[in-house]
Amino acid sequence: MSSVISTSIDRGGIDLAAHLHVPDGFDGAAALPALVLATPGSSVKEQIGANYARRLADRGWVAVTFDPAFQGESGGEPRDLEDPAERVADLRWVVDHLVRRPGIDPQRLGMLGICAGGGYAVRAAMTDHRLRALGVVVPSDIGGAFRAAAAATPEGVAGTLDALAKLTLADVTGADARRPWLPDTPEDARAAGVTDVDLLQAVEYYRTPRGHHPRSTNRRHVRSDPAILGFDAFHLADVLLTQPVQVVVGGEVGTTGSRADGERLARLAPAAEEVLVVEGARHYEMYDVPAYVDQAVDHLAAFFAAHLP
Repeated sequence: MSSVISTSIDRGGIDLAAHLHVPDGFDGAAALPALVLATPGSSVKEQIGANYARRLADRGWVAVTFDPAFQGESGGEPRDLEDPAERVADLRWVVDHLVRRPGIDPQRLGMLGICAGGGYAVRAAMTDHRLRALGVVVPSDIGGAFRAAAAATPEGVAGTLDALAKLTLADVTGADARRPWLPDTPEDARAAGVTDVDLLQAVEYYRTPRGHHPRSTNRRHVRSDPAILGFDAFHLADVLLTQPVQVVVGGEVGTTGSRADGERLARLAPAAEEVLVVEGARHYEMYDVPAYVDQAVDHLAAFFAAHLP
């Protein structure tokens, strides 16, 4: 069975709280391959990333989960900031940490990104070729998703940015600067008239005992949204993402856009392998439903073993 080592990773003046999931008997004497996990927006290291990291460590990998800067147990202000550029920078700092750490083979490093973390992982791997292979599960281009949502409003993208400018100005004067990612409870979702299956499953995962963690605050600082709206996870992937790539998507299309994003990434990345479609799975069921997660991890473990031998 695998075990967990808690550690702190220096991010140039900000400490990232991290967990190293390590195989049974890990003592740092032998240099093992390692994987950095890029997790979904709003999540902390004990949630979705841990479900995958634990399984990968059971199969012989060192797998690192961590709280992003400005979130969870990690440092940084303002709290609950979700800035894609900062999330991508986090990943590079974690790689820096791993190449210096005993028991890790710096020539056998890979990355696994899940949901929005899939898009962040793509951006990091494009220009950091210390990462020799990339896996993504239900990957999301969070910028594209936010732009599509804004475009569907009467205000459009430009009007949304204008409204965010006012909120950011209010933040400077001390007004409440955080907004929810999701309804806080399933009851709140039903009261608001939410009927979308995927959104309801997101609330069920994050806001009930199924997947809830007290440090996953369900709040996003208002300065996050302009940065997200200007982010394109896959720009230049056809030129720069030359490492082997394995995309895993759920078989049920749903409304999250991850099926389309995953297939688009597989078309763009020159060395992408055939997309694994986990039949019957919806986006948020790929976070923790054992049958679906095990299928993804079995396939990913074989992929990483082939490319990080």
